[in-house]
Amino acid sequence: MKRFLAAILIAAFVLAGGAVEAKSLWVDNGSSWYSDRKARNVGDILTIVINEATTQTAAKSRTNSKSGSVNVGTGTGIFDFIRAFSASGSDNWQADGTASDTNRFTGQISVTVVEVLPNDNLIIEGTQSIWQNRDEHKITLRGVIRRDDVTMYNTIPSSKVADATLKFDGKGPLNAKQRQGILTQLFNFLF
Repeated sequence: MKRFLAAILIAAFVLAGGAVEAKSLWVDNGSSWYSDRKARNVGDILTIVINEATTQTAAKSRTNSKSGSVNVGTGTGIFDFIRAFSASGSDNWQADGTASDTNRFTGQISVTVVEVLPNDNLIIEGTQSIWQNRDEHKITLRGVIRRDDVTMYNTIPSSKVADATLKFDGKGPLNAKQRQGILTQLFNFLF
């Protein structure tokens, strides 16, 4: 009798069109416990290791000189009122200038994937704000990276960020003191 009831239940279930399906409790997001957790989708976070150095040197030298002279002899005939004279003049100008600028910036910033391009490159963007003694130091980074350049630690060196825009800005009392005053800026503009 038990076999008969089991057969009837199975037949009823099959005739009702219900399919038996086994589902996992875990969602498969394309990675396993044994794979690297690398950023690849919008909203994923990765760390940019910033190690940038720039050096710029410029030297300019300008020289300009000119000279001239005029000699006039004594006049004769109706021009005897002209006395002999000579005049000469010269002008020399020289300007030299040298400028040298060296910057080094190291650090780390976590960024977020904001867009996945059709070629699987990732557009990343992030901002980090650090406050110290009422001064804000703000780092902003935006650029394009290749998925293949992301390391197994979910980091990427800043040298591998294409179209990178890295801004380091600040505001507060200390940063305000490092700017030129209005009168100095006016004199620099006029002269």
